[in-house]
Amino acid sequence: MAKGHRSQIKRERNENMRDRRPSAKLSYARCSTTKACFVLDAIRGKDVETALAILEYNPRYASSIIKKLLNSAIANAENNNGMSRENLYVAECYANKGPTMKRIQPRAQGRAYRIEKRMSHITVVLDEK
Repeated sequence: MAKGHRSQIKRERNENMRDRRPSAKLSYARCSTTKACFVLDAIRGKDVETALAILEYNPRYASSIIKKLLNSAIANAENNNGMSRENLYVAECYANKGPTMKRIQPRAQGRAYRIEKRMSHITVVLDEK
């Protein structure tokens, strides 16, 4: 039987299972998950230089958000993990649904329509070739 308190055992087990790849996460991005996924699909699996070039010339609003996020993930890889920029590629990137702000749009004859301003949590994970 393992020695130590239950929380210590869990902490050690979780430390062994943790993903060591460099990543960056943006929570509460003011962009819907669907619109962010269009841009993320374009860069998934590409090396970081190609991905940055795609994001630079992509006209969508989400590309500016994801470009900053990718630069942050690259900086994390270089500074925290000591990886070289030339060997990095986008291993995973996904957008999860965040909270939705509900707003009201006045309409004819005293009616009110709901406007939903959606948010997303965007994650970019890098890896070495």
